[in-house]
Amino acid sequence: MPATTETIAAMESRFGKEKVTTFRDQTRVVVPRDELLPTMRMLKEARSFDLLVEVTCVDYLKFRDATDRFGLVYCLANTTTNERLTVRVMLNEPDLKVESMCALWNGANWLEREVYDMFGIEFVGHPDLRRILMPEEFTSFPLRKDYPMQGRGERHNFPVLTRNQA
Repeated sequence: MPATTETIAAMESRFGKEKVTTFRDQTRVVVPRDELLPTMRMLKEARSFDLLVEVTCVDYLKFRDATDRFGLVYCLANTTTNERLTVRVMLNEPDLKVESMCALWNGANWLEREVYDMFGIEFVGHPDLRRILMPEEFTSFPLRKDYPMQGRGERHNFPVLTRNQA
């Protein structure tokens, strides 16, 4: 279900009409980095978005008209009204830090760790920010557009696992 007119009006009054878009019943809002935590807190407490569905990232490196490198995406849902909202914050290197949402939604823990592991976005205040998919020795971020499809030959950095032959 699309975001309600009250939610859309609240986002437009806070960030301006140009930052809130609706297409095919999907509402999206682009939030400045310093407004992310207060906005998410407001959406949870005042607008009852009680479910953090997803946290992901988009690398806009090779997008022709992109002005920012990364788009950090939060998909929220209100399980009572079935309302959905996508919140996006734009980030650029070298400052890829944003506040963690773990204090608001416990489910943000592993989702933020995955984004950190794959894209290198740091979540300030995260209780356990470490790699979740790649080994700790891995020094790159494989879902960035500048990471080569064949890798960079990192395998020689990984420890050798030995197994007992029975």
